[in-house]
Amino acid sequence: MPNYDYKCQECGHIFEVFQSMNDEKLTDCPQEGCQGQVKRLLGTGAALLFKGSGFYETDYRSDSYKAGEKKAKEASSPKKKKDQSSE
Repeated sequence: MPNYDYKCQECGHIFEVFQSMNDEKLTDCPQEGCQGQVKRLLGTGAALLFKGSGFYETDYRSDSYKAGEKKAKEASSPKKKKDQSSE
């Protein structure tokens, strides 16, 4: 459920409400003594934030893919050693 920001048209009070998308918009200011109408402010929208070292499709590869990758690395490393020793 998203947070919505509202602003009172009379007193200028800005507040945030956690409500469902299906809920009706608020109409009355919650400040004591104020009978002003509130207007929902346009928000930046919900952002998808990933925190951590990384979220890539390669982070969750299958075991068979990992085994093949390991074999490929092992096969390429002796070639590099031979090429370097012949120079």
